[in-house]
Amino acid sequence: MTKHYDRNYFDRWYRDGSIGGAQRLKRKVTLAVATAESILERPIRTVLDIGCGEGAWRAPLLALRPKASYLGFDSSEYAVRRYGRSRNVHYAQFADFATLRPSGPADLLVCSDVMHYVPTRELAAGLPGLADLCGGVAFLETFCREDEIEGDHDGYIARPAPASASPHSAAIAGCRHVSTPPA
Repeated sequence: MTKHYDRNYFDRWYRDGSIGGAQRLKRKVTLAVATAESILERPIRTVLDIGCGEGAWRAPLLALRPKASYLGFDSSEYAVRRYGRSRNVHYAQFADFATLRPSGPADLLVCSDVMHYVPTRELAAGLPGLADLCGGVAFLETFCREDEIEGDHDGYIARPAPASASPHSAAIAGCRHVSTPPA
């Protein structure tokens, strides 16, 4: 059975559900923007959001940086049809980024809550393209087998953390591995 990212899906998981919420999203956006600006040593100007759904990151981003340019992509025909024009959301599947270059490298590339649903072959095809599209910081939020997740388990791919987070896999994608101190 094919998973459909339609209005019912977004209602269930983003509007009616107990996961997420506006404050949680605002914290993630603030973290991503602060990290990018710390690395770039200037305010962000461009944001590319891969797997943006309905473009939920757009409003909190523009509230923080009104002059920033936001460009989103998603594979949901519903989201593109409903929010494409008003939120600058365009259609693309993850693997399309193997060759799709819709803009120059972005100051902040966002791929939030997406990669753990993307089939491995499609992920491997598209991920190197994200490295080309990132001119600053990539906020790549994903969950691994070892994580206890709340929410949508349909189509969730429980990849092991050691393989998916290793310096070797980051190098394959054209990224450099940055370690953070343990909490």
